[in-house]
Amino acid sequence: MIKANYPIKKFSDIQTPFYYYDLDLLRKTLDDINSKTRNTNFHVHYAMKANVNSSVLAVIKDAGLGADCVSGGEVQAAIDAGISPSKVVFAGVGKADWEINLGLDNDIFCFNVESIPELEVINELAAAKGKTAKVALRINPNVSAHTHHYITTGLSENKFGINMSELDQVIDLFPTLPNVKLIGIHFHIGSQITDLTSFQGLCVRVNELQEYFISKNVVLEHINVGGGLGINYEHPNHFPIPDFEAYFKIFRDHLELQPNQTLHFELGRAVVAQCGSLISRVLYVKQGSSKKFAILDAGFTDLIRPALYQAYHHIENLSSELAVESYDVVGPICESSDTFAKGFVLNQTKRGDIIALRSAGAYGEIMASQYNLRKLPKAYTSDELLA
Repeated sequence: MIKANYPIKKFSDIQTPFYYYDLDLLRKTLDDINSKTRNTNFHVHYAMKANVNSSVLAVIKDAGLGADCVSGGEVQAAIDAGISPSKVVFAGVGKADWEINLGLDNDIFCFNVESIPELEVINELAAAKGKTAKVALRINPNVSAHTHHYITTGLSENKFGINMSELDQVIDLFPTLPNVKLIGIHFHIGSQITDLTSFQGLCVRVNELQEYFISKNVVLEHINVGGGLGINYEHPNHFPIPDFEAYFKIFRDHLELQPNQTLHFELGRAVVAQCGSLISRVLYVKQGSSKKFAILDAGFTDLIRPALYQAYHHIENLSSELAVESYDVVGPICESSDTFAKGFVLNQTKRGDIIALRSAGAYGEIMASQYNLRKLPKAYTSDELLA
């Protein structure tokens, strides 16, 4: 068990709410990823959409990961962080012309193309620059991820990717598009996947598609299986680092790569979620008719996942060791959905106590808003506060 490394005394001097990142845990997580992929043809790209805090990105860059981007802003942030454009992949169902041009100007590794119209536009924009864009086809494999329907992306009903029924048409189109080069195929079936058999199903589908491309005399240099590996939100102290060995083993055992092919992954949540916490203070403890409310100064403007996905985050009272009681833990936003947890058992809580909402390093700070004209939360790291 790895307990979170909280400088609680220093927390008392900082205005809440704010994000806190345990960079030591992040480094251990990245070391584990690198140890499990060393001496393999596996390449890991960090999914930028999870968190672009500059201190976090600096640690990820130092670990040698590439970047998986879904906007021009993320492409620029990756390059600004020092990640080589040769390690940047750019996905997204709605790439604007300026975003594509940004990728072309920086000679990024690959565009993950999600439709025939997008492929045609990339060819047109690359031709205008006298360049050839490297592309991978994002194929919708129609594989269920067994996760929340908002974060399932690999079914035929989803907006993402090219359906398998379109592949003949796409392959026939390439000879007419001289400024794009097909280098691989790409998949992403969803997020927060804890049932690893979903990835086994993806491997089966990739193997079938490999045979299809071989039959078409199409050479694929790269296979990109996306990301989606989940974390343990219920027990962040007991499971601070995901089981990367089991995850990568699925692909070693079940994916039939061709000679000289490289395998690419796009991990986001699994990299950064457990190193981040949202730190808040209790404003009031309110006795309702049948329950107690712990009203925090953090709300869904700071951490939207519980309101948006009905997501669970473990909550700890860092100030109290008193006997436990049950609370509805809520925020100050004028919306009934501004609730972090109902009937949550905390050490007895009072006004001013410091509360940690755990496993918030992914899709926390990056999704914060200024609704109700609230200020965006600041962020601090263990390197700063434990120095």
